Amino acid sequence: EVEKIFEQLFSAREGEKLLKACQCYLSSKAGPIAGLLFISSQKVAFCSDRATKIASPNGKLVRVHYKFPTPLEKIKGLNESENMEKPSQKYMEIVTVDDFEFCFMGFLNYRKGFKYLQQAIISKRLLYDDELQVTFYVPHKRRIMGQNSYIV
Repeated sequence: EVEKIFEQLFSAREGEKLLKACQCYLSSKAGPIAGLLFISSQKVAFCSDRATKIASPNGKLVRVHYKFPTPLEKIKGLNESENMEKPSQKYMEIVTVDDFEFCFMGFLNYRKGFKYLQQAIISKRLLYDDELQVTFYVPHKRRIMGQNSYIV
């Protein structure tokens, strides 16, 4: 069950609810990494499907899954873009308060994934009364909804 996998991988907090899990790819310098994007009431988290080899502190190679959780309150922006030549190729980028950027692509149902992520972030922001910068653009030719961007 997906909920149990999420709880085991990311130590779900008491009262935390998994809202959606989406199969997608995380963009990296080494190329796209296939995995699951988990959207919960407290965080957004990614875990790769396959383990990769990395060097441990003692120099031995160990196999680990690429995974990271990002608390919703640490997300300052959510960007949406599409490939200008292939508009069906859509991307979403999460920008954190410390300016890390995570770009996701290859969703089976992009609209649904984006909607769940947007709603989770907005719900959390309403609790904290913070502003979230949400921008919609096309690479190299920025397409903005509203006035350049809108703040929720």
